[in-house]
Amino acid sequence: MDEMEEELKCPVCGSFFREPIILPCSHNICLACARNILVQTPDAESPQSSRASGSGVSDYDYLDLDKMSLYSEADSGYGSYGGFVSAPTTPCQKSPNGVRVFPPTVPQPPPQQHLLPQPGSLPPIPRNSCITCPQCHRSLILDDRGLRGFPKNRVLEGVVDRYQQSKAAALKCQLCEKSPKEATVMCEQCDVFYCDPCRLRCHPPRGPLAKHRLVPPAQGRISRRASPRKISTCTEHELENLSMYCVQCKMPVCYQCLEEGKHGTHEVKALGAMWKLHKGQLSQALNGLSDRATEAKEFLVQLRNMVQHIQNGVEFEACLVAQCDALIDALNRRKAQLLAQVNKEHEHKLKVVRDQISHCTVKLRQTTGLMEYCLEVIKENDPSGFLQISDALIRRVHMTESQWGKGTLTPRMTSDFDLTLDSGPLLQTIHQLDFVQMKVPAAPMLQLEECCTQNNSATLSWKQPPLSTIAVDGYILELDDGNGGPFREVYVGTETICTVDGLHFNSTYKSRVKAFNASGVGQYSKTLIMQTSEIAWFTFDPASAHPDIMFSNDNLTVTCNSYDDRVVMGNTAFSRGVHYWEMTVDRYDNHPDPAFGIARGDVLKDVMLGKDDKAWAMYVDNNRSWFMHNNSHTNRTDGGISKGSTIGVLLDFSRRILIFLINDEQQGPVAFEGLEGAYYPAISLNRNVQVTLHTGLPIPDFYTPGEADPTGSVC
Repeated sequence: MDEMEEELKCPVCGSFFREPIILPCSHNICLACARNILVQTPDAESPQSSRASGSGVSDYDYLDLDKMSLYSEADSGYGSYGGFVSAPTTPCQKSPNGVRVFPPTVPQPPPQQHLLPQPGSLPPIPRNSCITCPQCHRSLILDDRGLRGFPKNRVLEGVVDRYQQSKAAALKCQLCEKSPKEATVMCEQCDVFYCDPCRLRCHPPRGPLAKHRLVPPAQGRISRRASPRKISTCTEHELENLSMYCVQCKMPVCYQCLEEGKHGTHEVKALGAMWKLHKGQLSQALNGLSDRATEAKEFLVQLRNMVQHIQNGVEFEACLVAQCDALIDALNRRKAQLLAQVNKEHEHKLKVVRDQISHCTVKLRQTTGLMEYCLEVIKENDPSGFLQISDALIRRVHMTESQWGKGTLTPRMTSDFDLTLDSGPLLQTIHQLDFVQMKVPAAPMLQLEECCTQNNSATLSWKQPPLSTIAVDGYILELDDGNGGPFREVYVGTETICTVDGLHFNSTYKSRVKAFNASGVGQYSKTLIMQTSEIAWFTFDPASAHPDIMFSNDNLTVTCNSYDDRVVMGNTAFSRGVHYWEMTVDRYDNHPDPAFGIARGDVLKDVMLGKDDKAWAMYVDNNRSWFMHNNSHTNRTDGGISKGSTIGVLLDFSRRILIFLINDEQQGPVAFEGLEGAYYPAISLNRNVQVTLHTGLPIPDFYTPGEADPTGSVC
């Protein structure tokens, strides 16, 4: 929680907040510090006279009355704050964090009758006193109410109190007989602090004690000291409790504010509902910021490792010295220059990385402090106090998260020395020696967010590591056979993205990529494991169909404009696994005999499916069906089709068989056996038939697939 300490200190005095108040700009300041930075200004309506007199204005270097943001009752929700506080009379001071406090420079006017202090109250301040926020430098002209008009930040006060308590001395075990040890837990039911030995001995986790809740000592101390919740009252109507939330002004209000005040026409909502809503918004914003903080921590580890790697670059220097010492006297003079160049690069890399570490550490400390502060704020049970600061905290969290852009968590420098000394030139060229690049490329990085599989295709994308300056001539992509076999080259070229088609369904493939240049082939990337689809989704393929075939319904519905049979195939081939698809007969006129089945890619397209040796099909009319391959008809079976009938095709490569179904009933025996290779779904039909394809279907319940064939072929 040390990082949160910066959030809990006043920007003026540099100490922990004491009686913090909320300024209209949403920043906080101690009440006493607010009194110290109050200054008197001339009439707020005459800024020209203020500058002419040269008095009554704070001596902040950044203040200019022409640029002041002067709040009034017309501002959204905050009203015109003021108070009865005397102007500072102490000399110019400077707080620990550099904020200067200046006394007024003009004599104070005599107090008016209605500003006389009452017994036990603060002395009055002159009218038109001004307070300037020490953080955003916005100025505010106060009215007669003075600092009492600013709401108190009870949430921040509670967080400061808990933080200071957690910094106190460690709690001791209450059951140790001699020299009590430091407590490790507190039982909320027993209200006793235990060390580990006493907890095991006196509070074992069994029986009724198993239901007791053990919490860390600090949490137990806070809950023990927790004070009862204070009832929030309105700053304008001190006798009224805050019960509603003004959406337009973004502040809690009381019932009298709605009846008599300026919030009467504004939209208001229940205080509790808005409290929960803003807590949820802050928690949601914190999730994104937490991810950024985690990335920053990992990034710092990476940077520190880079420093270690750079500091271990002495081996590079030793190699350079050995090469230079082997040359003649003329080379020795050049050697000193080359060493100086290496050392300069060495120091430059260290400086860049250390500067980035310092910058990132500061940002991470600020982010962690804000996170811890927000988490403590969320623990508060004071709705009105929370809502007074929630909007500002949400904005700060979003703003802090946006500062952690992608470029922030990217190293600005590589730890490698991409330099190699070429000692081959002859003696007369010794004065022209310089570093040249003679390294193989680094291992590429697979971009997981762009790698994917669809049906039996896989798309892979990769890139060179950040800050890599080694030239790359091309890449080699390798995949195994989807069954644990050896890797095979599937692509060689300069592109950094590749789609591989024709893979097996329901198979696991391993992929890797490496880069090469004139110096050789680099290391492999990490291996990526991809799973192809278990069930196929496909459509009819217009590119391979006969020209007489007509398509609709996103290529799922087909018919024909010819009286002769024409063939159309699916756009996906199968070579492994078990696959099932169905086709619904949308139109069936004049009792034609369409054919359904599978085919090779070079099947004849202008005859009935099964007429040649490239297709295996069942053709069926309104009464019966036949199986046909290579113009051979077999297994006549009673039972035909009509409009609305469903034809199913079951292709099982584990048994190498093909089965047909009509209206969910198997039609005849096993149609074909010994199937091997790659097959496309296919049908043939004429103008009297219209069919709609249905894919991605589960295997019918009556069918149990066989064991996979270990010798299954690769398409």
